[in-house]
Amino acid sequence: MQKQNWLITGVSSGLGRAFAQAALAAGHAVVGTVRSEKDLQAFEELRPGHAHGRILDVTDGDAVSSVVAEVERSVGSLDVVVANAGYGLEGTFEETPLAEVRRQFEVNVFGAVATLQAALPHMRARRRGHLMGVTSMGGLMAVPGMSAYCGSKFALEGILEALGKEVAQFGIHVTAIEPGSFRTDWAGRSMTRAARTIDDYDELFAPIREARQKASGNQLGNPAKAGDALVHIASLERPPAHLVLGSDALRLVTAARTAVDEDIRAWEALSRTTDFADGAQL
Repeated sequence: MQKQNWLITGVSSGLGRAFAQAALAAGHAVVGTVRSEKDLQAFEELRPGHAHGRILDVTDGDAVSSVVAEVERSVGSLDVVVANAGYGLEGTFEETPLAEVRRQFEVNVFGAVATLQAALPHMRARRRGHLMGVTSMGGLMAVPGMSAYCGSKFALEGILEALGKEVAQFGIHVTAIEPGSFRTDWAGRSMTRAARTIDDYDELFAPIREARQKASGNQLGNPAKAGDALVHIASLERPPAHLVLGSDALRLVTAARTAVDEDIRAWEALSRTTDFADGAQL
């Protein structure tokens, strides 16, 4: 396998750390972004000389651009960029404060956009590269109590799909990574939870929150295997535009997309009634 230079945001723990470890094990150089000096040192100790840490807040667009430009100069041309940094926000739609929804989108959507936009001009100039964004199975299906999180991941899915169609002409690949439930701290200490304030939602939401907390630490997905999957698709001439990770994600995403297809078919006749008779088809 040809050696590559990777940039992965959010490598201090979770899937970001697993992606970085897999790429390092395959012999690639990895620049990983973290939020503290302690995490930077721990990351670089994974493989000295190949693991390069950078402290970065992905919500600071100017800082993201500066770090990517500096990495291109000091480490080398980036072959793979993984916009992974993000977090989960749990809470019913009505109970989640607007400020928390904005923060969710600031990190999960705009942080990823800043990362990919910073790397794209360099890849476009070279006419090659692979951009990846870590969304979620929650970017292709939605569950009660995760409206802000799923909304942010649905938004990122749309951005990545359109981006892939724009840059294919330059030899640049774009992949949306859609993990299911993996054995990380995402549902534990890494989850932000909106306060419960409305009793009407207790019957629906209380069991969902309790089940998620109980499952934390015993999830189905193996992060190391997810890392191996990313390294594999980064080596392909024709990588996928979408990569669902985990059998739970496959089951839930398939069911959700089937439900959408059924709605489209059931209401097709009504959908057609809204056209102008002489309108132009796209």
